[in-house]
Amino acid sequence: MASRSKDTVGAAADHERDLYSWLVEQAHLVRDGDWQAVDRENLAREIDALAQEQFNKLESAMHVLLTHLLKWDHAAIRRSRGRSQSVQSQRQAVVDVLARNPGLTPRIAEAIAHCYRKARADAANDVGLDEASFPAKCPYEWDEIVAREFTI
Repeated sequence: MASRSKDTVGAAADHERDLYSWLVEQAHLVRDGDWQAVDRENLAREIDALAQEQFNKLESAMHVLLTHLLKWDHAAIRRSRGRSQSVQSQRQAVVDVLARNPGLTPRIAEAIAHCYRKARADAANDVGLDEASFPAKCPYEWDEIVAREFTI
């Protein structure tokens, strides 16, 4: 395999100006084993950012799920088969993120605690109740979040 060092590439891709080209170049360098030419610091930052992005996906799906659960519990008049299906859909989204990223499993409690504040505010706004009407801390355990049955 031919090495693609910054000297042989010509104008090396700039991490700040053209992330895509820089990433492609870094992938080639890693595949070629040209470790001296790899932009280690920026590559490490990008890998960390990818990991954070996966955690953010978990939080996003968890936020929507918790919002639905809170609305279900605090706005009984608005319960419907559609809302029950929304809960199931969001549960699947959470499970899918965890299936693709099993290393996030130890961070489930962190994700719940972090996104619950926003879910609480969104649920209160959506159902027209004061935020104080909802528990300050998440009232749901993980097993309940992913497996609780809903009846209309």
